[in-house]
Amino acid sequence: MTELICIVCPKGCHLHVDEENGFAVTGNSCARGSEYGQTEMKNPTRVLTSVVRMSGGSAHCCPVKTNGGIPKKDIFAAMDLLKDVILTAPVAIGDRIVPDICGTGIAWVATKDIE
Repeated sequence: MTELICIVCPKGCHLHVDEENGFAVTGNSCARGSEYGQTEMKNPTRVLTSVVRMSGGSAHCCPVKTNGGIPKKDIFAAMDLLKDVILTAPVAIGDRIVPDICGTGIAWVATKDIE
């Protein structure tokens, strides 16, 4: 049995996930907690945030994030994809910076408009 603290909502329920019984989750106060507990044990994912360098704009860097969760095992590879990226202004919120991270279909997207 594994204990987790749910991060889906502000309640922070203390979950107990029983791997031997089909990843049964107890301690959750909503269905989202059950889904989180199972996902965290079977295939944990994370949404990442970072910045990339800018050229010719009103800022020196642009904040970016993944538009979905990527597997934890791919975090370092995902961050590595940004090291050589240099954006040219203008950039709009939602612009795809790197369209496919490690074959997941998840993209790095801009989170700020930069003129």
